[in-house]
Amino acid sequence: MSENIKPLSLAEGKAYLDGEEVMDLSKMTVRFNPKVASYKVAGKKGTHRRWVGYDVTVTVEEYKTTNRYEQIVKKYIKDGLTPEFTIQGVRSDPDSDYYASVGSESVTVTGAVITSEIPLMDIDTDGEVVKESITFGGRAVV
Repeated sequence: MSENIKPLSLAEGKAYLDGEEVMDLSKMTVRFNPKVASYKVAGKKGTHRRWVGYDVTVTVEEYKTTNRYEQIVKKYIKDGLTPEFTIQGVRSDPDSDYYASVGSESVTVTGAVITSEIPLMDIDTDGEVVKESITFGGRAVV
């Protein structure tokens, strides 16, 4: 393995929600959390572990430039159907050693459902700009 002279930048990326770019993205995280079963075996002092499931979480933070989440809430109230999304994150830093050896990096989460509160209105005399942070639980990583 060679020396990483030009590390991959966290700031070089984009996020897409159902194919539409999240234009004023400030931060995105995608996490895979394995569900681990722990068990003991007779005659062995250590604990054995194995994956028996998983959870995928996505957090999207963006400066508010659309009424996307208000429309999602109103549609759910009207038709009662749980909204599901496909979320994709793409990181591309052409000036990094990672890009030189691997290229762009992409992660797509399907079956994503909002699991956090959805801010509909904030007013704050000490605030500067509106920023929304929405968390999703995903069904799969493809």
